[in-house]
Amino acid sequence: MKLAAFGTRCTIFDKGRGLGGRLATRRAEGGFQFDHGVPFLAAKSANFLALLRQAEAAGAAALWSTEGAEPGFVGVPGMTGLAKYMADGLDIKKGTRIEGLMPDGEGWILQWEGGERRFDTVILTTPPLQTVDLLPDEHPLAGMLDAVRMDPCLTLMVGISGEVDVARGLTGGSCEEIAWMAEDSAKPGRPNARCFVAHASTSWSERHLELNLDEVAARLLPMVLARLNLPEAYAPAYVSAHRWRYARASHPLGQAYLANDARTLFVGGDWCLGNSAEHAWQSGQAIAAAIGGAIKV
Repeated sequence: MKLAAFGTRCTIFDKGRGLGGRLATRRAEGGFQFDHGVPFLAAKSANFLALLRQAEAAGAAALWSTEGAEPGFVGVPGMTGLAKYMADGLDIKKGTRIEGLMPDGEGWILQWEGGERRFDTVILTTPPLQTVDLLPDEHPLAGMLDAVRMDPCLTLMVGISGEVDVARGLTGGSCEEIAWMAEDSAKPGRPNARCFVAHASTSWSERHLELNLDEVAARLLPMVLARLNLPEAYAPAYVSAHRWRYARASHPLGQAYLANDARTLFVGGDWCLGNSAEHAWQSGQAIAAAIGGAIKV
């Protein structure tokens, strides 16, 4: 957004079919909808709060406050609503996985299946290990990413249908294995279907990371049902697990971004400063300010 405001021509490549990364929303048959990535956004800075208030005024975000959790903003009608609001008017190539990055004079050639294109400046916002894979061999920026540690998170989505008496408005951690659990359908602007999302703890996620997702769901479900005061034999209408391999930076970079000497290649993301979407936004803002709109991307 900031680069576009500078008048810089930008093209964004996203390997996903949708926008937002962990600002993710999954919809399923039966009216179920789950924010299975970032559950809400809490603004620590005045500038990020101003952005969320603007999104709220545009109908793309709403304030969510519930017992047991700090007030925060959620996207409307799902967390992807905020991503779509921020992406309005931008040139975005969805479903495009960048497979190569090659230097070309003072610029760079991006390669993907079926195409390639030269850019004067490239910004990489992938997780550190994926960024290293994209960088040319022995690039000096790669070694600077070695200290960053990203922890995984395994997530379970549960949809309840029919007249079933379950606890309402659940938020927060529930046990050693579950770091966060909430009723997504209690958020503003959501469908009526009862939807719950549980994020496993880092330690549990690390121990079970390579299980297939059906097995992850089978192991998490009894703990979630117990929190909902439902018998272990209860069969929810919808159950699905998701693997966030790079969910949180337990050891961030410690600065807003990295750049090569020529300032034509920038590396950034939430993991530069911390774990939150605000940290990702701050990293992006710092990169945009460094580029300053003086070049055309």
